[in-house]
Amino acid sequence: MKFTKLIMLMGLVFVVASCSAPKLGYFQDVQSGQVNDLQQPKLVTVQPGDKLSILVGSKDPGLAYLFNLQIVGRYKTSQSDANLSTTQVASYTVDENGEIDFPVLGKISLKGMTRSQISAYIKKQLISRELLKDPIVTVDFLDLFFSVMGEVNDPGRFLMDHDVTTIIDALSRAGDLTINGKRDNVLVMREENGKQMAYRVDLTNLQSLYSSPVYYLKQGDMIYVEPNEKKAREATAAGNAFLQPTLWISLASLLTSVSVLIFK
Repeated sequence: MKFTKLIMLMGLVFVVASCSAPKLGYFQDVQSGQVNDLQQPKLVTVQPGDKLSILVGSKDPGLAYLFNLQIVGRYKTSQSDANLSTTQVASYTVDENGEIDFPVLGKISLKGMTRSQISAYIKKQLISRELLKDPIVTVDFLDLFFSVMGEVNDPGRFLMDHDVTTIIDALSRAGDLTINGKRDNVLVMREENGKQMAYRVDLTNLQSLYSSPVYYLKQGDMIYVEPNEKKAREATAAGNAFLQPTLWISLASLLTSVSVLIFK
């Protein structure tokens, strides 16, 4: 009977000690040699409010100039070149209908297009309308970003500087999760068709991660890493006390006294 009580007491200590251990590993379902199916990479596409840089080049710079917005700015690096000017290319802002007002071509719809699709479309328009014979169209997205908050080492707002950005890329840019971040329940907020959508991502399950609709990020996505239970407990006075060495010393003393009484 005494032995049974001691075993139960030791079991209780084990449960209390282990309940605070956070789940730290990524991709815990992966086996050696395992093959996982990937989604088709999702490139960044134009959305209302995006800013675009579109440059048109040609063998005839005089003609190409007509299709580029120009802003002349002045800068001063020293007294001798105080009047030196530099030319900057203005950006296009996509309106609520997914359109921009392009020189000579007028209103053109770009909503849902990738960079390469925009380039091909404008090039085709210039050639078909016999405006340029040999246009070279270069397109870049400007000021696209995603945000990472919560239990990461470097939270903040980050520019999307590639056509394809995964949630793993984003978390790496934010310095990875802290030891207190929940890896099996990462929240991604996304605006879709005028609605705010919420998705949950399990970083401990690779196949689930690959199949998630937010594995590939879109501009404006917000990633939030929740604190695990250990971190949440630290936010309260009781939680902090639970993690103090003095508490465990007192608990050990109590267990010693109880065991003495059991075997007395």
